[in-house]
Amino acid sequence: MAQVYRGGQPYPAGHPGRLTPHEVRTRKFAARQRGVDPDQVREFQARVAEELAMLNETVRLLSQENDRIKRALRDWQTMHARECRPPNSGHW
Repeated sequence: MAQVYRGGQPYPAGHPGRLTPHEVRTRKFAARQRGVDPDQVREFQARVAEELAMLNETVRLLSQENDRIKRALRDWQTMHARECRPPNSGHW
């Protein structure tokens, strides 16, 4: 599947629906006769955008930690495989 572009940034295949904090902050709504208070909408957008930014940063940090742990496990497995003798290779 090809990458989908949203807000000028490519998203990996399978994740085209993710919102960005910028999209939340800059979203415009059509005016209605009995609409909502635009100041309240902007305040809510700012709160949601900040939370999205925080969550995106948390996901980024967790992904880095996950990669670090995977590398450490691979290194340990490689070291352990070198140090262990294969089964049935020694004397009884």
